[in-house]
Amino acid sequence: MKKLLAIVLVCLLAMAAVTGCASQKTNTEKATEAAAATADSANKTKISFVLDWTPNTNHTGLYVAKDKGYFEEAGLDVEIVQPPEDGAEMLVGSGKAQFGVSFQDYLPPALAGEGAIPITAVAALVQHNTSGIISLKGKGIDRPKGLEGKKYATWDLPIEKATLKKVVEDDGGDFSKVELIPSTVTDEVSALQSGTVDAIWVYYGWAGIATEQAKLDTDFFAFKDIDPVFDYYSPVVVGNNDWIAKNPDATKAFLAALKKGYEYAIEDPDGAADILLKNAPELNAEQVKASQQYLSKEYKSDVTRWGYIDPARWSAFFKWINDNKLSDAEIPENGGFTNDYLPE
Repeated sequence: MKKLLAIVLVCLLAMAAVTGCASQKTNTEKATEAAAATADSANKTKISFVLDWTPNTNHTGLYVAKDKGYFEEAGLDVEIVQPPEDGAEMLVGSGKAQFGVSFQDYLPPALAGEGAIPITAVAALVQHNTSGIISLKGKGIDRPKGLEGKKYATWDLPIEKATLKKVVEDDGGDFSKVELIPSTVTDEVSALQSGTVDAIWVYYGWAGIATEQAKLDTDFFAFKDIDPVFDYYSPVVVGNNDWIAKNPDATKAFLAALKKGYEYAIEDPDGAADILLKNAPELNAEQVKASQQYLSKEYKSDVTRWGYIDPARWSAFFKWINDNKLSDAEIPENGGFTNDYLPE
């Protein structure tokens, strides 16, 4: 019996020694892998990308590219950050972020005058301006003239109000009769239902879809359908001029990986929506899914090259800005954008 116990004890000690060695080997392997990962990360080009707002379907391709490893494959370490109060433009212009999201109608103060900052639009995320005015059906705001006597939620921005004035007056309306209510609406459904305002400027692919999900019966007119000059680019990717000039290959690699992300979102809207929801679980899943279906047709729309910015359309909007003295300094023709870094 004692001999048997001795044999069992020897076996247990041997097993413990083997397990200990295996454990030690596993820990060593883990340490080696961690060191390799750190070295690999150190060899990658680090890029900070700042959003314009909280995550939404304008950004889906970005999250897909990160989730699917497209940035890693391109030798990039991309961090996605939220915007500061003064917007993505200032963070990119300062060099604290290399790329970010902006809108062509936000760019004039950044591109001209004493406050100009070194940024350039390098890709269009959506090919056509999907923004316009939404209202409850029955309010009579199915066309710009219908805004007369109605409450419109304004950001109180010069270009915004000039745009609204032009479409109202071109439709035979009197812009002075539009009641401008200073308001930053974050819940369009509640604002329309409560009657706080009658009309809101929205991007249909997000807020318009939200009203559909809420079963609201609405009217909507898009600015690009009223006047082609308002078919500007919104949103766009902007980059820091100095960083781009010093890192042209990394810029091209970044945009090539981003293109793969957006083309995935075009081909598989549901799968792309799932990736966005994984990264932003606070979003309404039904709205994200419906919005993704809508935008999958808008990212490239009628062009074959993702991200392409049409010089004629870009310059036409800025010419209107110049003609109406809406910029502190004149924006040069073809100023503020480039297609040079886009993948074919």
